[in-house]
Amino acid sequence: MTCLIVRHTQGYLVAYSIFLVTRTGTEKTLERRQITTLACTLGLLALSTIGLLASPSLSLALEKYGRPLPSMEQPDDVAAREAEETLFGGYFLTSAFVSNPTFAARPDNSGLVGLRHMLHLETDLYKQYLTFYTDQNFFSDRTKGWIELSEWDGTYAFTGLIDRWGWRLQYERDAPLDKSGLIQAYADALLTSRFQAIQDFSWWQRTFPNQNLTAYAGAGWLFHNGNYFARPDNTGRALFRYVAHADLDLYQDKVVFYADANMFTDRSASNSARPSELDWILGLALRWRDTELSVYREQDQPLDRPGLVQKYWAVQLRVSFDVPKRFAK
Repeated sequence: MTCLIVRHTQGYLVAYSIFLVTRTGTEKTLERRQITTLACTLGLLALSTIGLLASPSLSLALEKYGRPLPSMEQPDDVAAREAEETLFGGYFLTSAFVSNPTFAARPDNSGLVGLRHMLHLETDLYKQYLTFYTDQNFFSDRTKGWIELSEWDGTYAFTGLIDRWGWRLQYERDAPLDKSGLIQAYADALLTSRFQAIQDFSWWQRTFPNQNLTAYAGAGWLFHNGNYFARPDNTGRALFRYVAHADLDLYQDKVVFYADANMFTDRSASNSARPSELDWILGLALRWRDTELSVYREQDQPLDRPGLVQKYWAVQLRVSFDVPKRFAK
Protein backbone atom coordinates (compact mmCIF):
# COMPACT_ATOMS: atom_id res chain seq x y z
CA MET A 1 0.00 0.00 0.00
CA THR A 2 1.35 3.40 -0.93
CA CYS A 3 0.33 6.42 1.12
CA LEU A 4 0.93 10.13 0.69
CA ILE A 5 1.68 11.65 4.07
CA VAL A 6 1.51 15.41 4.45
CA ARG A 7 1.63 17.32 7.71
CA HIS A 8 2.26 20.81 8.93
CA THR A 9 5.19 21.24 11.33
CA GLN A 10 5.41 23.46 14.38
CA GLY A 11 9.16 23.72 14.34
CA TYR A 12 9.54 25.68 11.11
CA LEU A 13 7.98 28.83 9.82
CA VAL A 14 7.76 27.50 6.27
CA ALA A 15 8.58 23.88 5.39
CA TYR A 16 7.14 21.30 3.08
CA SER A 17 7.86 18.10 1.22
CA ILE A 18 6.22 14.96 -0.12
CA PHE A 19 7.25 11.42 0.67
CA LEU A 20 5.81 7.98 -0.09
CA VAL A 21 5.64 5.16 2.43
CA THR A 22 5.29 1.64 1.00
CA ARG A 23 4.22 -1.13 3.32
CA THR A 24 4.31 -4.83 2.47
CA GLY A 25 3.30 -7.84 4.50
CA THR A 26 2.03 -7.03 7.96
CA GLU A 27 1.06 -3.47 8.63
CA LYS A 28 3.43 -1.43 10.82
CA THR A 29 2.26 1.54 12.82
CA LEU A 30 4.58 4.51 13.26
CA GLU A 31 4.59 6.41 16.50
CA ARG A 32 2.29 9.42 16.41
CA ARG A 33 5.04 11.54 17.91
CA GLN A 34 7.45 10.65 15.11
CA ILE A 35 4.97 11.40 12.34
CA THR A 36 4.04 14.70 13.98
CA THR A 37 7.69 15.70 14.27
CA LEU A 38 8.39 14.91 10.65
CA ALA A 39 5.32 16.85 9.70
CA CYS A 40 6.87 19.83 11.44
CA THR A 41 9.43 19.91 8.73
CA LEU A 42 7.58 18.88 5.62
CA GLY A 43 3.93 19.89 5.50
CA LEU A 44 3.79 23.33 3.92
CA LEU A 45 6.22 22.49 1.12
CA ALA A 46 4.08 19.62 -0.11
CA LEU A 47 0.89 21.64 0.01
CA SER A 48 2.48 24.60 -1.76
CA THR A 49 4.01 22.42 -4.46
CA ILE A 50 0.73 20.60 -5.10
CA GLY A 51 -1.13 23.90 -5.21
CA LEU A 52 1.30 25.39 -7.69
CA LEU A 53 1.20 22.42 -10.02
CA ALA A 54 -2.58 22.30 -9.87
CA SER A 55 -2.98 26.06 -10.45
CA PRO A 56 -0.69 27.15 -13.31
CA SER A 57 -2.63 30.39 -13.71
CA LEU A 58 -0.97 31.94 -10.66
CA SER A 59 1.32 34.87 -11.48
CA LEU A 60 5.09 34.89 -10.69
CA ALA A 61 7.93 36.84 -8.99
CA LEU A 62 11.62 37.38 -9.69
CA GLU A 63 14.51 35.88 -7.70
CA LYS A 64 17.55 35.25 -9.88
CA TYR A 65 20.12 35.39 -7.07
CA GLY A 66 22.05 32.16 -6.34
CA ARG A 67 19.23 29.72 -5.94
CA PRO A 68 19.68 27.04 -3.27
CA LEU A 69 21.25 23.92 -4.75
CA PRO A 70 21.02 20.35 -3.51
CA SER A 71 23.85 19.95 -1.04
CA MET A 72 26.72 17.64 -1.94
CA GLU A 73 27.63 17.37 1.74
CA GLN A 74 27.01 13.96 3.35
CA PRO A 75 25.89 13.53 6.99
CA ASP A 76 29.38 12.30 7.91
CA ASP A 77 30.89 15.34 6.21
CA VAL A 78 29.10 17.67 8.63
CA ALA A 79 30.89 16.13 11.61
CA ALA A 80 34.18 16.23 9.71
CA ARG A 81 33.70 19.89 8.93
CA GLU A 82 33.17 20.66 12.61
CA ALA A 83 36.62 19.23 13.27
CA GLU A 84 38.45 20.89 10.37
CA GLU A 85 38.22 24.36 8.86
CA THR A 86 38.11 25.00 5.12
CA LEU A 87 40.78 27.15 3.51
CA PHE A 88 38.40 27.74 0.65
CA GLY A 89 35.83 25.77 -1.26
CA GLY A 90 32.81 26.17 -3.45
CA TYR A 91 31.53 25.25 -6.89
CA PHE A 92 31.24 26.47 -10.44
CA LEU A 93 28.09 25.95 -12.45
CA THR A 94 26.85 26.68 -15.90
CA SER A 95 23.30 26.22 -17.13
CA ALA A 96 21.30 26.61 -20.31
CA PHE A 97 17.72 27.84 -20.13
CA VAL A 98 16.40 25.40 -22.72
CA SER A 99 12.85 26.74 -22.44
CA ASN A 100 12.36 30.35 -21.36
CA PRO A 101 9.22 32.22 -22.38
CA THR A 102 9.39 34.98 -19.75
CA PHE A 103 12.45 34.93 -17.42
CA ALA A 104 14.16 38.30 -17.85
CA ALA A 105 17.87 38.82 -18.58
CA ARG A 106 18.30 42.13 -16.71
CA PRO A 107 17.00 43.72 -13.49
CA ASP A 108 14.67 45.98 -15.51
CA ASN A 109 12.95 42.84 -16.89
CA SER A 110 14.27 43.27 -20.44
CA GLY A 111 15.49 40.38 -22.59
CA LEU A 112 15.31 36.65 -21.89
CA VAL A 113 18.01 34.61 -20.14
CA GLY A 114 19.89 32.17 -22.36
CA LEU A 115 22.85 31.03 -20.25
CA ARG A 116 23.79 31.33 -16.60
CA HIS A 117 27.29 31.04 -15.10
CA MET A 118 27.97 31.15 -11.38
CA LEU A 119 31.01 30.91 -9.11
CA HIS A 120 30.48 30.23 -5.40
CA LEU A 121 33.49 30.65 -3.07
CA GLU A 122 33.55 30.26 0.70
CA THR A 123 36.09 30.14 3.50
CA ASP A 124 35.68 29.13 7.13
CA LEU A 125 36.78 31.92 9.45
CA TYR A 126 36.05 29.81 12.53
CA LYS A 127 35.04 26.22 11.84
CA GLN A 128 31.38 25.97 10.79
CA TYR A 129 30.35 28.78 13.16
CA LEU A 130 31.55 31.65 10.96
CA THR A 131 31.99 31.40 7.19
CA PHE A 132 32.37 34.06 4.53
CA TYR A 133 31.08 33.37 1.03
CA THR A 134 30.47 35.13 -2.24
CA ASP A 135 28.28 34.22 -5.23
CA GLN A 136 29.01 35.77 -8.61
CA ASN A 137 26.13 35.19 -11.04
CA PHE A 138 26.25 36.08 -14.74
CA PHE A 139 23.40 35.86 -17.23
CA SER A 140 23.25 36.20 -21.01
CA ASP A 141 20.40 37.38 -23.22
CA ARG A 142 19.15 34.82 -25.74
CA THR A 143 17.56 37.60 -27.80
CA LYS A 144 21.09 39.01 -28.40
CA GLY A 145 22.91 35.83 -29.41
CA TRP A 146 23.16 33.87 -26.11
CA ILE A 147 26.89 34.54 -25.51
CA GLU A 148 27.18 38.22 -24.53
CA LEU A 149 26.61 38.72 -20.81
CA SER A 150 23.68 40.94 -19.87
CA GLU A 151 23.53 40.88 -16.04
CA TRP A 152 25.89 40.48 -13.09
CA ASP A 153 24.55 39.64 -9.62
CA GLY A 154 27.12 39.84 -6.84
CA THR A 155 26.42 38.46 -3.36
CA TYR A 156 28.63 38.75 -0.25
CA ALA A 157 27.70 37.18 3.07
CA PHE A 158 28.69 35.91 6.50
CA THR A 159 26.99 32.72 7.60
CA GLY A 160 27.28 29.99 10.21
CA LEU A 161 25.84 26.81 11.71
CA ILE A 162 25.13 26.13 15.38
CA ASP A 163 23.72 22.64 15.84
CA ARG A 164 20.64 22.61 13.56
CA TRP A 165 20.36 26.39 13.34
CA GLY A 166 21.80 28.48 10.53
CA TRP A 167 22.20 32.26 10.25
CA ARG A 168 23.23 34.63 7.48
CA LEU A 169 24.01 38.32 6.92
CA GLN A 170 24.07 39.11 3.21
CA TYR A 171 24.44 41.94 0.72
CA GLU A 172 23.38 41.53 -2.92
CA ARG A 173 23.66 43.83 -5.92
CA ASP A 174 22.09 43.04 -9.32
CA ALA A 175 23.19 45.19 -12.26
CA PRO A 176 23.04 45.15 -16.08
CA LEU A 177 26.33 44.56 -17.92
CA ASP A 178 25.70 45.40 -21.56
CA LYS A 179 23.98 48.76 -21.04
CA SER A 180 23.10 51.23 -18.31
CA GLY A 181 19.89 50.66 -16.42
CA LEU A 182 18.17 49.67 -13.20
CA ILE A 183 20.33 48.34 -10.35
CA GLN A 184 18.70 46.39 -7.51
CA ALA A 185 20.47 46.06 -4.15
CA TYR A 186 19.60 45.00 -0.62
CA ALA A 187 21.03 43.66 2.65
CA ASP A 188 19.22 41.06 4.73
CA ALA A 189 19.47 38.80 7.77
CA LEU A 190 18.17 35.22 7.69
CA LEU A 191 17.64 32.54 10.35
CA THR A 192 16.89 28.92 9.41
CA SER A 193 16.44 25.57 11.10
CA ARG A 194 17.24 22.24 9.47
CA PHE A 195 16.99 18.49 9.98
CA GLN A 196 18.25 15.25 8.44
CA ALA A 197 15.77 12.40 8.59
CA ILE A 198 18.37 9.64 8.74
CA GLN A 199 19.93 11.25 11.83
CA ASP A 200 16.84 12.63 13.57
CA PHE A 201 14.36 9.77 13.10
CA SER A 202 15.26 6.17 13.94
CA TRP A 203 12.18 4.84 12.13
CA TRP A 204 13.32 6.58 8.93
CA GLN A 205 16.70 4.85 9.14
CA ARG A 206 14.98 1.48 9.55
CA THR A 207 12.48 2.07 6.76
CA PHE A 208 14.76 3.87 4.26
CA PRO A 209 18.33 2.78 5.13
CA ASN A 210 19.75 3.92 1.78
CA GLN A 211 17.88 7.21 1.42
CA ASN A 212 17.91 10.50 3.30
CA LEU A 213 15.72 13.58 3.48
CA THR A 214 17.26 16.90 4.47
CA ALA A 215 15.36 20.15 4.77
CA TYR A 216 15.58 23.64 6.16
CA ALA A 217 13.16 26.51 6.60
CA GLY A 218 13.30 30.00 8.03
CA ALA A 219 12.61 33.70 7.76
CA GLY A 220 14.61 36.82 6.96
CA TRP A 221 14.43 40.60 7.10
CA LEU A 222 15.64 42.93 4.33
CA PHE A 223 16.79 45.64 6.73
CA HIS A 224 18.29 47.69 3.88
CA ASN A 225 16.40 47.89 0.60
CA GLY A 226 16.70 50.79 -1.77
CA ASN A 227 14.90 49.20 -4.71
CA TYR A 228 14.76 45.41 -4.47
CA PHE A 229 11.23 44.69 -5.66
CA ALA A 230 8.48 42.65 -4.02
CA ARG A 231 7.05 41.15 -7.23
CA PRO A 232 8.28 39.96 -10.65
CA ASP A 233 6.81 43.02 -12.39
CA ASN A 234 9.14 45.26 -10.34
CA THR A 235 6.47 46.71 -8.06
CA GLY A 236 6.70 47.26 -4.31
CA ARG A 237 9.80 46.91 -2.11
CA ALA A 238 10.59 43.63 -0.35
CA LEU A 239 10.65 43.60 3.47
CA PHE A 240 10.54 40.00 4.77
CA ARG A 241 11.67 36.74 3.19
CA TYR A 242 10.37 33.23 3.99
CA VAL A 243 12.34 30.24 2.70
CA ALA A 244 12.10 26.45 2.62
CA HIS A 245 14.22 23.82 0.91
CA ALA A 246 14.25 20.00 0.78
CA ASP A 247 16.56 17.39 -0.76
CA LEU A 248 15.25 13.82 -1.10
CA ASP A 249 17.92 11.20 -1.78
CA LEU A 250 16.38 8.71 -4.20
CA TYR A 251 19.42 6.47 -4.70
CA GLN A 252 22.64 6.50 -2.63
CA ASP A 253 23.02 10.28 -3.02
CA LYS A 254 23.53 9.80 -6.76
CA VAL A 255 19.95 10.69 -7.68
CA VAL A 256 18.43 13.58 -5.71
CA PHE A 257 15.06 15.30 -6.02
CA TYR A 258 15.01 18.82 -4.63
CA ALA A 259 12.41 21.51 -4.03
CA ASP A 260 12.79 25.12 -3.03
CA ALA A 261 10.42 27.93 -2.10
CA ASN A 262 11.23 31.60 -1.54
CA MET A 263 8.63 34.22 -0.61
CA PHE A 264 8.87 37.99 -0.21
CA THR A 265 6.55 40.51 1.40
CA ASP A 266 5.88 44.13 0.37
CA ARG A 267 6.80 46.79 2.94
CA SER A 268 4.35 49.23 1.35
CA ALA A 269 1.37 46.84 1.64
CA SER A 270 -1.27 47.22 4.35
CA ASN A 271 -0.08 43.90 5.80
CA SER A 272 3.71 43.90 5.41
CA ALA A 273 4.00 40.30 6.70
CA ARG A 274 1.73 38.86 4.00
CA PRO A 275 3.66 37.28 1.08
CA SER A 276 3.50 39.24 -2.16
CA GLU A 277 5.70 36.90 -4.24
CA LEU A 278 6.47 33.20 -4.42
CA ASP A 279 9.43 31.68 -6.29
CA TRP A 280 9.53 27.87 -6.46
CA ILE A 281 11.91 25.35 -7.96
CA LEU A 282 11.60 21.61 -8.58
CA GLY A 283 14.63 19.69 -9.84
CA LEU A 284 16.28 16.32 -10.31
CA ALA A 285 20.06 15.99 -9.90
CA LEU A 286 22.39 13.18 -10.98
CA ARG A 287 25.77 13.07 -9.19
CA TRP A 288 29.14 11.48 -9.67
CA ARG A 289 31.78 12.37 -7.08
CA ASP A 290 32.14 16.19 -7.24
CA THR A 291 30.11 16.62 -10.43
CA GLU A 292 26.38 17.10 -10.74
CA LEU A 293 24.04 17.29 -13.73
CA SER A 294 20.53 18.53 -13.03
CA VAL A 295 17.29 19.47 -14.75
CA TYR A 296 15.00 21.90 -12.98
CA ARG A 297 12.06 24.23 -13.42
CA GLU A 298 11.65 27.62 -11.75
CA GLN A 299 8.56 29.76 -11.62
CA ASP A 300 8.26 33.18 -9.95
CA GLN A 301 4.84 34.65 -9.29
CA PRO A 302 3.00 37.38 -7.40
CA LEU A 303 0.62 36.17 -4.70
CA ASP A 304 -1.49 39.20 -3.81
CA ARG A 305 -2.49 40.34 -7.30
CA PRO A 306 -2.33 39.20 -10.94
CA GLY A 307 0.78 40.15 -12.85
CA LEU A 308 3.93 39.06 -14.65
CA VAL A 309 4.90 35.38 -14.42
CA GLN A 310 8.55 34.47 -15.01
CA LYS A 311 9.39 30.82 -15.63
CA TYR A 312 11.87 28.55 -17.35
CA TRP A 313 13.34 25.05 -17.68
CA ALA A 314 17.12 24.67 -17.38
CA VAL A 315 19.84 22.02 -17.68
CA GLN A 316 22.77 22.63 -15.36
CA LEU A 317 26.29 21.27 -14.79
CA ARG A 318 27.94 21.90 -11.41
CA VAL A 319 31.43 20.99 -10.18
CA SER A 320 32.36 21.43 -6.51
CA PHE A 321 35.75 21.70 -4.82
CA ASP A 322 37.16 22.02 -1.30
CA VAL A 323 40.64 22.77 0.08
CA PRO A 324 41.12 22.19 3.85
CA LYS A 325 43.33 24.56 5.84
CA ARG A 326 45.76 21.75 6.68
CA PHE A 327 46.92 21.85 3.04
CA ALA A 328 48.31 25.35 3.62
CA LYS A 329 50.41 24.29 6.60
